[in-house]
Amino acid sequence: MRAAMAALVLASLALAAPARAEGIEPVRAKVEATPDGYRLDAQFDIRFSPRLEEAVNRGVALYFVVDFELSKPRWYWFDEKPVQLTRTYKITYTPLLRQYRLSWGAAYQNFSRFEDVVATLEHVRGWPVADTGALRRPGDYQAAIRMRMDTTQLPKPFQLNAVASSDWNLASDWYRWTVNP
Repeated sequence: MRAAMAALVLASLALAAPARAEGIEPVRAKVEATPDGYRLDAQFDIRFSPRLEEAVNRGVALYFVVDFELSKPRWYWFDEKPVQLTRTYKITYTPLLRQYRLSWGAAYQNFSRFEDVVATLEHVRGWPVADTGALRRPGDYQAAIRMRMDTTQLPKPFQLNAVASSDWNLASDWYRWTVNP
């Protein structure tokens, strides 16, 4: 009887879904050689707080920055960093059209649901990060990527709120891996 009760308690604990905290977590990333150079594919797990989604729905634009570095370790000096790039994404909402927009550079994509914007933001695909000859030294390179919300581009009243509230401070840790071109 006690064994059956213990098994039931363990099963109910295993089925209970853990509460997901807001934040950004890197899931995976890779750099692949193509005829045009090297391209980056990465995936993040992004969890927005309800306050951030509400802010977007009320017209506040959110900016996210993806930082990428490729370095060559050296034993005699600081690491060589042949590649250091950033890409900025902007999420906006247009109430008149009832559309969300995710833009980066001159490119953009429209969505009717906020969840679709987040799902697209979570995936970085085919980002050209280096020319064919940029990684000419033999051996392994160390790659690192992270994503963070850029609170400096928020309107001033929200910047003050970002200092005091963890809802506004979304950032991932650096995700590091080895690349052998």
